[in-house]
Amino acid sequence: MTANSRTDPADVAHTRAAYDDLAIRYAEFVKGHLATQPFDRAMLATFAELVRDGGRVADLGCGEGRLTAHLSGLGLDIFGIDLSPELLALARAQYPTIDFAEGSLEHLDIGDATLAGILVWYSIIHLPPERMPAVLAEFHRLLEPGGHALLAFFHAPDVEGVEPFDHKVITAYRWSPDRLATLAEQVGFTPTARLIREPDPGERGRQAYLLLAKDR
Repeated sequence: MTANSRTDPADVAHTRAAYDDLAIRYAEFVKGHLATQPFDRAMLATFAELVRDGGRVADLGCGEGRLTAHLSGLGLDIFGIDLSPELLALARAQYPTIDFAEGSLEHLDIGDATLAGILVWYSIIHLPPERMPAVLAEFHRLLEPGGHALLAFFHAPDVEGVEPFDHKVITAYRWSPDRLATLAEQVGFTPTARLIREPDPGERGRQAYLLLAKDR
């Protein structure tokens, strides 16, 4: 699995550079976080149950690989893709039995209908809203019929909304689950579950999860 050779938009390069610069600090910040998050673990377990017997799974925006490894431990045949070479180096060092490759959400060198599942864990947050429909269509292309995608993201309070905010790494966007679900439906997905949780101490707002299915 290799990174796609097409040219990425300028904002993608800025995001890559920002995470490269903060890779070690980011990895330290998220270390052990999943153990404190029962809702995260519940959504990941549900996703794993849905896709476990279907084939390969991609963790898109895998960062330093902690969730890729977690889902591998739940029995998934999973690989990770991320923008940041520095984060990928940390992932490969810590989880040498899992495949990791460089790539972006918009340029994925993966065949049509070849994946049983896609995990997109806060990976869409830096994507400009006008490019979201094309990225969702790309996710739909990758999934086999009956496949599932799980998205986690920052929650926007306006039911129709998407709003930028000053993320600690680089500009990010909050999304209304209803708005994101509508866009997903427009490219052929069926939303099957959504969850909104209140912020933990230290978090700046609600967190959201959206589970999508590609019809058989």
